[in-house]
Parts: sequence; structure tokens; C-alpha cells
Amino acid sequence: MSMIDKNLTSFIDIASDSDFSIHNLPYGVFSDTAEGKRRAGVAIGDHVVDLSVLEEKGLLKLEGGSYFDQPTLNAFIESGRDNWTQARSTIQTLLSADNETLRDNQELQSAALFKQADVTMHLPVHVPGYTDFYSSKEHATNVGTMFRDPNNALLPNWTEMPVGYNGRASTVFVSGEADIVRPSGQLKPNDSERPIFSACKRLDFELEMAFIVGKPNKIGEPIAIENAWDHIFGMVLFNDWSARDIQKWEYVPLGPFNAKTFASEISPWIVTMDALAPFKAELPTQDPQPLAYLREKKPESSFDINLSVAILPESADTATVVGETNFKYMYWSMAQQLTHHTIAGCKVEVGDMMGSGTISGPTPESYGSMLEIAWNATKPVTLEGGETRTFIEDGDTVIMKGYSEKDGIRVGFGEVRGKVLPALDFNFDA
Repeated sequence: MSMIDKNLTSFIDIASDSDFSIHNLPYGVFSDTAEGKRRAGVAIGDHVVDLSVLEEKGLLKLEGGSYFDQPTLNAFIESGRDNWTQARSTIQTLLSADNETLRDNQELQSAALFKQADVTMHLPVHVPGYTDFYSSKEHATNVGTMFRDPNNALLPNWTEMPVGYNGRASTVFVSGEADIVRPSGQLKPNDSERPIFSACKRLDFELEMAFIVGKPNKIGEPIAIENAWDHIFGMVLFNDWSARDIQKWEYVPLGPFNAKTFASEISPWIVTMDALAPFKAELPTQDPQPLAYLREKKPESSFDINLSVAILPESADTATVVGETNFKYMYWSMAQQLTHHTIAGCKVEVGDMMGSGTISGPTPESYGSMLEIAWNATKPVTLEGGETRTFIEDGDTVIMKGYSEKDGIRVGFGEVRGKVLPALDFNFDA
């Protein structure tokens, strides 16, 4: 396990509860204005460090050329792990309290440091492909209990392989870029012989995380389990917005479609695996033992990441936390997900995003979706101020947060915040 250097501090004032310590340095893409030039930065405290300025001044030199004066991080990520390591080390040194290069140069600080509140964040990578897994045993068990047989909640294949589906990359967007328009589609009321066309009545969040692929493979050449971690660059928070009633009607026989394509919302900052290394955790016991191609030699294949989700009604000033869980509850590891994804010969690209699936823990307080928290609308949740919810209503803002903490050191992801707008008004007679 990587050790934390508690003596490493920054010359920039950073609040003790900030997600963005010098031990983190997550990557993102920002601009001065909404339509301004996009370039790469890292978060530190309340600031963004413009990496293109450091690169231009010759303070951040990497093998193979310039990477940060670009609208996505794909080229930097594709340049390889040696550059990831070198960049992180160099940036930490430049931001450290005992290095005068940036600390004592006000002109350079003025050019390279921006307040996060004053910039616009953008999707940090071009996402060629997006896959969502279903890897929380507690979540899968809860859903199976609700809709199938409680005594046989998990289907036979669930404990044998990481189950997933290929999603829609074109609707992956960064928090703050867009509001969530309530989707419309076919619903099948229980008392109707045929479906109706309607706005979704059971809009839900799914508290997830996702990893970003950092190294591709070739078609027909699977990624071996012992090499899988070398192909993962970092992680983001992820809200996999879901239309439960649309999903109920469409998902048999081929799985989710329009119920999942309308909004896939991620945090602006990608936290690297190097930053998360001190927070490794053991996976839950996998029984039965996975087939040989999915077996990892090291038990610490998960991460201790605290997660929360809150609802803020339009009429309220205070958000209500409705769920608190942890990434370490995930049954299947990211390495197992990636290996299984490629075992038949599938090619993955740099920037591909792989969602974890809803992350639920063992208690009702640790569930990761309203479907579970309100138990299929049978147990309404009371919010601050007295309003109740079974699913998400128009005007609600859903806020997800995540962080790891150890020995007083915090490495966090910021937040994903999405507000729901009413469905579009379709007039089919016009």
C-alpha cells in the first residue's frame, strides 16, 4: 500500500475539509468563460492550476511533446504511465510549500492560478465508449427481491461474472453542463393492455463511480487480469440517471435502452489511481471463486471511498442526505470488470468510461438509489422541511459527493449536482 507523506504541504491555503489537497491533484478541463479556450488543469484547494501555462513556461516537461493546451485529456492519458507519474511528481513539487518557483513568483501565479468559482468546467475526456456494470451485490439483491423471487434474488450468472451493458457515450456530460430534462417514452400501466406515451413518473438517481480507461488494447487481444490495473487512469463520481417505469417496460428481453440514454452525469475532476493508492481496501469475499481469468492475486483490489447522495427540493434551502455508502462494498473490482469486458476480444479506447453500477451497502441507510431507499415507492422518505419523496420530482437537485480520508489526509471528488426540469411538451397532433 502506498504511504501518505503527511509532511507534504502546499503554499496555497487549503481548508482541512477540502477534497483537493496536494495529495490529490485531480485532472480536469476548464475555460475562463463558458465559450472560452479549453485547457487542462488540476484542482488544489479552491483553485485550478492551468497546466498549459506551466508547460509553456518549461516547468512541466513530459516525454513526447505538449499535452495540456488541449480541450481534452486524451492525448496526455494516452502518452502513458511514465508521463502520468512524472506530471504528478512535478506538479506536487511546484505546489509544495518549500519550493519557491511558483510560491515566490506572483506574475506566474496570476497567469496559472484561477479560482474554481470563476471558471467553467468541461467534460475532461472525449468518451469514445461507455459501459455500465451491475456490480453491487446488495443492490442486485434488493432489485431481485423487489421484482423477482426474494429467495432467488440473484440470477445464476451474477456471482460468476461482472454483468454489464453498453450505454450511450454521447449523453455522458459533466456536472454543471446541463440540467436533467425529465425523459418521456413508453410506459406500461398495470391496468392497461397496451403501453402509453408519457413523461417518466419514476425518475431515479443511481449513486455510482466510474473509471476512465488509460491504455487501449487491440481487437481480439483481451486484457489479462494481471495487467488490468495498468489500463486504468483514474475515477470520477457518476450519477446514472434512470427512468424506472420506462425501464420496466423495455428491459425484457434486451436490457436497458431509453431508460438510461438521456443523462449520464460525471464529476469534473478525474482522481488518479496514484492519488487513491493509499486508500486501497479488500474486496468482499467472492463465492464461488471466480473462474481463473478473473482471479486477482492481491486481495486489496477495492478502495475505501465514502459516498453520499442528497436531495434539494426547489422550495428548500437545505439538502437532505438520503443515502451514505462506500465503494468498498462493490463485489467485482474494476480490474475484473475490464478484463471481463475484453475477454471476447472487445477493443477499449483511451477515455472509455466504465460505470460501477449502483453502489449500495448492507443497510437501508446505505442504499444508492431511490428505488431501494423508498423500496419501490412503498416507504416514502421525509426531507428537511417535511416534504416526502418516493422518486425524484421536477425542481429537485440531486447532489452526490465522495472522498477518501486517512491519517488526516483527504482525497475527494468534489460533487455531481443535477437539477431536474419538466419533460418536454410533445404535441403529436400538430
